[in-house]
Amino acid sequence: MMDRDRLRRDFAMTAGWGRARAERLPSDASTRTYYRLSDGGRRAMLMDAPPPREKPAEFIQMARLLHGLDYSAPMILASDPVAGFILLEDLGDTTYTRLIARGADETRLYGLAIDLLADLHDRFDPVGAHGVPPYSDEILLSEAGQFVDWCLPEITGRPTDGAVKADYMALWQAVLPMARAVPASLTLRDYHIDNLMLLDGREGLQACGLLDFQDSLIGPIGYDLVSLLEDARRDVSDDLAAAMLARYLTARPLVDAAALARSMAFLGAQRHAKVLGIFCRLARRDGKPVYLKHLPRLWRLLLRSLTHPELAGLAHWMDRQVPVAARGIPDTLAALYPEAIS
Repeated sequence: MMDRDRLRRDFAMTAGWGRARAERLPSDASTRTYYRLSDGGRRAMLMDAPPPREKPAEFIQMARLLHGLDYSAPMILASDPVAGFILLEDLGDTTYTRLIARGADETRLYGLAIDLLADLHDRFDPVGAHGVPPYSDEILLSEAGQFVDWCLPEITGRPTDGAVKADYMALWQAVLPMARAVPASLTLRDYHIDNLMLLDGREGLQACGLLDFQDSLIGPIGYDLVSLLEDARRDVSDDLAAAMLARYLTARPLVDAAALARSMAFLGAQRHAKVLGIFCRLARRDGKPVYLKHLPRLWRLLLRSLTHPELAGLAHWMDRQVPVAARGIPDTLAALYPEAIS
């Protein structure tokens, strides 16, 4: 840690911020660390994103791509992607999460986020020379596998049997075409209220600030809709979700609504299964139990997605492998972190 601190200070000095006061901000699910730098009237954000686990080069690439589309990603002020440091424009603290907690108008905020997605999906060329990799079948399957790698073992108390995992993965493989029922576009992949901001002094879509986009891929247009409207970390009312989906379809009348619903059923099930695994992994491997409180919501979202007729095989698999009483916070993790769920 001392070496990392020294490298961070050296980077700030080289970037012209050596005299700035550094305030470390609360961490999230990643291994990135953020510092707010203050130097007189100047402010900036310093991201410490050590590779290879983090992706500073991809963050820089995506920020510049989003700037080229006229969206409000933080400007890159200085960078050393090899060492894993980026100096960023400080967009402030007005995340959607904080604004909604203060009673802000959800419809306005979600409407702006939906309008940005509709605009992005209209204007972005998924086959252009942008260098963004595809959201491949292999990635989709690997992510769904997080459930049997990390969540199911907490429920059963043992590693997942090879035959059980093979059956699970074969069921996902069989329904993969559902995901591709809609066109592809740029998929930011963590498009939810923790990573969206409302920026004062900016008009139109530029009022929506974008964070945490380094994992972007070219994937189905429904993925970010699922990420936003079936949020792992907060309840989104059915009425709000329906209104926002209708808003998206109104903005993009050429999108087949039935095909989008079909794709979103798969993508919802895939994302919720993945995040169940990730949140269990964060608690077990990384000592970050704060996300365990979201597991009951994720189970509700997953089971709702699995009511789609084409996902009946996966629903039956869940019925065989996971008792209804176990569809929440696993007892193993609840015993390990009782304070996290009290």
